[in-house]
Amino acid sequence: MSIFIPSGFAATKLRDILVSSSKAASMVALCASLAACTSMGLDVASKAPPKLSSKAIASMSAKGMKPDSPVLVRIFKQESELEVWKVDKTGNYALYKTYPMCRWSGKLGPKTKSGDRQAPEGFYHVSASMLNPNSQYYVSFNLGYPNRLESALGYTGEALMVHGACSSSGCYAMTDQQVGEIYAVVERALKGGQERFQVQAYPFRMTAKNMAAYKNDPNFAFWRTLKEGYDSFEATKRQPKVSVCGRRYVFNTEFSGGEPSDPLAACPPAVNQPEPAVAARLSAEQHKLDVAMASAPASAVSAYVDGGMHPSFRAILKSSGANSMAGKVSGTKYPISRPDAALADPFSGGR
Repeated sequence: MSIFIPSGFAATKLRDILVSSSKAASMVALCASLAACTSMGLDVASKAPPKLSSKAIASMSAKGMKPDSPVLVRIFKQESELEVWKVDKTGNYALYKTYPMCRWSGKLGPKTKSGDRQAPEGFYHVSASMLNPNSQYYVSFNLGYPNRLESALGYTGEALMVHGACSSSGCYAMTDQQVGEIYAVVERALKGGQERFQVQAYPFRMTAKNMAAYKNDPNFAFWRTLKEGYDSFEATKRQPKVSVCGRRYVFNTEFSGGEPSDPLAACPPAVNQPEPAVAARLSAEQHKLDVAMASAPASAVSAYVDGGMHPSFRAILKSSGANSMAGKVSGTKYPISRPDAALADPFSGGR
């Protein structure tokens, strides 16, 4: 796995992994605290969006990928990581790069209402119109929350982004350098003909062990559904087809009468069968989960303060302080959101 993790925390090393964007944006609407990610999508003066670097293109080529090939993004809260996948010469998705996440807010579990500070969990699809090269927070793309299922369930909220600046009240925050590179990768894929790219947002890596550790969590049934999509992608390295019916996501299914129109109504009869090899792998994963669930002790809800931060950035925050780190990760110098909470890692025992 190729993972973008800081190798050291001295000031001379930070230049290799963190970059300031233009100082022209540094005085834009700084606030003492972040009220909502809605403000994260505000436009500033028009600027040229970041372009795919020659280094990134060379890295793709070495992995059998083309700059224009389709892209897919996976996000994991507990691990504070964002993955970018691209279709390679096999025609399937392969991991391009893993980025440590600077900040996310809330706790494990889906977003259900405005103001809950929750970062979304679920399956989203991002088109070119949802990219913002003129974001107040360098560049960003909108996840499209609430999606069809969430809207039908009455969930509320808007402008939930992946953006720059290490500050979140429901968004997934990267450094300027990271989000600039991610933006360039996905924009190139969309310009290359991909109509929209899929974002899969999870509470954690959906292994049987991790699932069993949260078997008593009130969100467990929802996470079990997410795991079906996760397992499908793990087994096939192909983007799962996502339908919504019966108040849940349904994957890789063709229905009698076509695609369900009402996310809350019962699902129509399925008219297709999964590939035998894929069905066997999914069945094996289900068995692993059943075994892990039977042997795992009763789980307790994590007593975390607010969201998370990748350990590499937590080390920078601890050594440099919030004010100094804010200037190092983003040209906007936006304050790190709830730095004390970011230092209190609730997941350290499970890493």
